[in-house]
Amino acid sequence: MQLNLTGHHVDITDSMRNYVEEKLAKLTRHFDHVTNVHVILSVEKLEQKAEATMHLAGNDVFAEAVNQDMYAAIDALIDKLDRQVLKHKEKLKSHRGNGHRPPAEPVETSS
Repeated sequence: MQLNLTGHHVDITDSMRNYVEEKLAKLTRHFDHVTNVHVILSVEKLEQKAEATMHLAGNDVFAEAVNQDMYAAIDALIDKLDRQVLKHKEKLKSHRGNGHRPPAEPVETSS
């Protein structure tokens, strides 16, 4: 998984980078087909904003979170991404509506 971390009006410290990497590692436990993640951390007035785009096998997932604390915003972002990744994984596993039916049981006739 490749991680791109960008800061707008905020300096990305080593502790922030490690925190984001640690949280994103938890997402890969649910779904290991994550190819690329682009995280943008920004500050707008008194609001700390975290947004991310994840490139998964077959789909792109986007989420954003705003909070007064950057670490809380990152936590909320990871929670949102986690829900979306699990939903995407369920869609991949679901075979409903794909046109395949289990083979019919042969009917025995007694005469």
